[in-house]
Amino acid sequence: QVQLVESGGGLVQAGGSLRLSCAASGRTFSIYGLAWFRQAPGKEREFVAGINWSAGSTFYVDYVKGRFTISKDNAKNTVYLRMSSLKPEDTAVYYCAVRRNPRAEYEYWGQGTQVTVSS
Repeated sequence: QVQLVESGGGLVQAGGSLRLSCAASGRTFSIYGLAWFRQAPGKEREFVAGINWSAGSTFYVDYVKGRFTISKDNAKNTVYLRMSSLKPEDTAVYYCAVRRNPRAEYEYWGQGTQVTVSS
């Protein structure tokens, strides 16, 4: 089992920044990758960014490249999502999730943290 706890969401004006955190605990040695997803009201959940747990390689959906940065603190087993130049369309509940191999589904999910960007 892997437990994930997100934090750092909130209300920010357009153009502002936020940093989300995802703290992992439990069987973290089994993690292959961690990703951030988001779900806006009335929309499907979508992938935002991901990081390979051991190698540190990162992946982004096109529309956040250059604005969002995913990073990992190995000592704290915590992954961050630094979001800059936020837009109202970034408003969503943000979730982190992990998978245990590159072909697996994301199996463990956090509870989510709300990000609201005002115009």
